[in-house]
Amino acid sequence: MLLATDLDGTFLAGSAADKERLYELVRAREDIQLVFVTGRGIRSVLTLLEDDILPRPEYIICDVGATVTHLASLVSVEPVQSDIAKLWPGDQVREKLKAVKGLLHQEAQQQYRCSYYYDDATDITTAREIAESLHCDLVLSAGKYLDILPRGVNKGNTLQQLLGVLALPHHDVLVAGDSMNDFSMYEMGFKGVVVGDAEPELLVRTAGMPNVLQAGSSGTGGILEAMAWFPEFGRYL
Repeated sequence: MLLATDLDGTFLAGSAADKERLYELVRAREDIQLVFVTGRGIRSVLTLLEDDILPRPEYIICDVGATVTHLASLVSVEPVQSDIAKLWPGDQVREKLKAVKGLLHQEAQQQYRCSYYYDDATDITTAREIAESLHCDLVLSAGKYLDILPRGVNKGNTLQQLLGVLALPHHDVLVAGDSMNDFSMYEMGFKGVVVGDAEPELLVRTAGMPNVLQAGSSGTGGILEAMAWFPEFGRYL
């Protein structure tokens, strides 16, 4: 199986016992392939991986789907990355969004997305109009994060493109997340788990989706719960 998981609130969350159990399981089973799918940038993820407690993924999809890297070589996955790069309009995104009231730019190194903090006073309508004029998508998550991404680029689509490169079957994937920037992974039809303590809007949007388990346990506990719940993944426990 391939476990494609968000980090914050998901693979990094849960009880100490659940984290230990899942991390050891991933390390021990050669037939479990791990992919991180996160809003963090690659430098942030590499810093996390300095802690030996965390299992090493084979691939890292960062920047809410805008970058995809093979960990061992630290080389971008092609042609997926080049296709994303072609869609990004460049520095004009940040320049035009300077006109939007209430946006606070996140000072993080990013190539193919712009990330901001927003609040109730932010002019989301104008930000969305600017994004559309630049052929970009605007993604809100956790009630405070706003991302501008190339149109059609998201966690789910980039994961799907990675599977194509690896020639892996769709049905052998389990996705896990807790916020709205994870929604595209469920929308792509992957079997998935929304872990406990997830963003309320994600729970609303995934309610009734036959491919999604809304887990009672948070973080790693929710992933373990999903592995037991989906018949095809129970054999890995």
